[in-house]
Formats: sequence, C-alpha cells, structure tokens
Amino acid sequence: MSDTLSESAGQRDDAPATAVDAMIVARGLRKSFRQSSGASFEAVRGIDLEVRKGESFGFLGPNGAGKSSTMRMIAAVSPVTEGELRILGMDPAVDGPAIRGRLGVCPQEDNLDQELNVFDNLYIYGRYFGLPKQVVRDRVGELLEFAKLTEKAKSRVEELSGGMKRRLTIARSLVNRPDLLLLDEPTTGLDPQARHLLWDQLFRLKQAGVTLVLTTHYMDEAEQLCDRLVVMDKGVIVAEGAPLELIRAHSTREVAELRFGVGEHGDHAEALADLGERVEVLPDRLLVYTDDGEEVLAKTHERGLQPLATLVRRSSLEDVFLRLTGRTLVD
Repeated sequence: MSDTLSESAGQRDDAPATAVDAMIVARGLRKSFRQSSGASFEAVRGIDLEVRKGESFGFLGPNGAGKSSTMRMIAAVSPVTEGELRILGMDPAVDGPAIRGRLGVCPQEDNLDQELNVFDNLYIYGRYFGLPKQVVRDRVGELLEFAKLTEKAKSRVEELSGGMKRRLTIARSLVNRPDLLLLDEPTTGLDPQARHLLWDQLFRLKQAGVTLVLTTHYMDEAEQLCDRLVVMDKGVIVAEGAPLELIRAHSTREVAELRFGVGEHGDHAEALADLGERVEVLPDRLLVYTDDGEEVLAKTHERGLQPLATLVRRSSLEDVFLRLTGRTLVD
C-alpha cells in the first residue's frame, strides 16, 4: 500500500479529528419481509451487537441465518423493521445518504462494468461521489498500486482472472476512502494463492485504520481476519467473541478423528464415549473431542479397536460453528 493510501484510508478529507469508537450499534434489531402468500417472515429476530472503530468484525452462519439481511441494514439500503441501529453515530432511516457516502461495499458477486477497462471502472465510480477529477485520478493510481493492478490499468475487465476481478472490486469500494468497509463473502471462488493475497490486503487496510465488517463461509478466513465475530442461526446471535475465545468456550483443545469401515462408526461410538468430552458420529468417521488426542488413539488401540485411519488436530472455529448451528444442510 502506498504511503498516501495508508495515511488516508479510513479517514475522510473532512472527517473530524476524533471519530466515534462505536462504528455500529444495534439494539433489538429486527427485519421482517412480506412473503408472496401474505405471511410475514422474520429474518432477523432481535439482535444486539457493537462494532468498534478499527476492528475486523465477522458474521458467520448457515444460509438463511440472517447475515445478509443484517448487512443490508448496516449498508443503509434496507430499512429496519424494529429496534435501534446507528451507523457512524447516525440513524440510517434519516441519514442514509450521509452514511452511504462514508461506506465501502464489496458485494459477494463482482458487479464490475465489463465494457470498461480497469482504470475507468475505478475512475467513473469515484466520480459518482462528486470528487474532483484530479483527486479521483490520484486515488485511482493509489488503488491500482494497492490492488497490484497497475500493469492492468488499460485492460478490459473481461480479460482479468477471478482474483484480479476480486481485487478490483475491493479497490473500487475504497475509492471514497471509507470509514467502514463491508465485505460479503470476499474470497468465495478464489484459489488459495488469491485468497491469501486478499487476506494480506485486508489486513493492511485494517492496519491503516479502516473498520472491516465481513461475512464468510470459510472458517479459516474468519480465524485469520476477525478480531471478533458473531455466529448467527435462524435470525438470532447464538455466540459472540474472539475466535480463540469461542473455541475455548464451545470446544476442546484437540479433536481425534477415527475412520472405521462403512457403517461401523455408530457401533464404536459407545465404546469410546468415555475418552472425550463428547463423541460425534459422522457417516465417514468418529470425532472425539478431547484435550489429549494422542491419548485417545492409544486407548482406542488398547481396547482392541483398529481404525483404518486416524488424525489428531487442534479444535477449530469450524467445530464451534457446526456444534452451534448443526450439520444439517440448509438450502
């Protein structure tokens, strides 16, 4: 990131010297929709949350948990049904345009203009904010450098790789130097190299003072990027905290995975139930949640059981997520 971008990201040219510490405050926040049948569906069912200045805050949850509905209210593009919401100290029902002028939004799907080149995608978007031409040109140069797209400035969007398009979408969301950046599934569909490059860029933005709010289905991404997060399920928050805090509160230090023959896992679960805090039976393996996975493996063999394969790993945010929201597929 260039020095100019580092100094100015997260601070508007006309921003006061002291900004509010709470970037987002929600109390009893609810969102309902009228369905085609005439019935009302409540997507967000009375949540409380607070996002602090300069932190990276995440929303985790299965499909239909209420994450997107919450993000749209935070983006000041979907009205609150009930409860209180303040963004940057303002009420989105009254100050929607002012809020949106200080936000950056990176949608899940890249919505770049395919007919324009990389430079013009950034330049024209910057002009929407009413910024002077030269100011926009300067910012576009900074953002191209930040996104590692300087050499692609004259390339059409359709010529870019998926990772390049994603970096361009994030760069475009920064053209107004937002105080708050909203990212919906920022790395979906990217290969590991592109994901790690984006993680590095998002970390640098946070270091530069930009507050990040993101949704993700990647548990490792949440562990890497989020200072704090909430797990949502069926429209409510079921857990909140730092990733390591959530792992300590809802899981064990280690997990022993044992694979037996097809259909045998349920038969062996009872024999191993006393070896851990809990045992979970999956179609292809047993999970024993414990503080000492190697001891579980040793005692399994002592009892005459011979798994086809074993693995001891540290407990992860994915274990927490699945325990809190279940393993049933949600369409």
